[in-house]
Amino acid sequence: MKEDKSKLIEVFQGSLWEAELVKGLLKDRGITASIQNGLLVNNTLPESAISVVVVVNEIDFEAAMEVIRERENADGAAD
Repeated sequence: MKEDKSKLIEVFQGSLWEAELVKGLLKDRGITASIQNGLLVNNTLPESAISVVVVVNEIDFEAAMEVIRERENADGAAD
């Protein structure tokens, strides 16, 4: 099996629940994403205080950013 040597690029940073939401939106569009730093769980801090990042392969960066911009625009319209 050929090893994927793609570069991972950060597309989102936020709370764990927001990162999971973004990861799901990306998955719905066929973009594979991963959450980094999500395993650093501290029982004394609320989940919202833990900052994590969502990363995608470099080749998916532009498509992922489009999904994230759409989400931000939708959130802004709801305010």
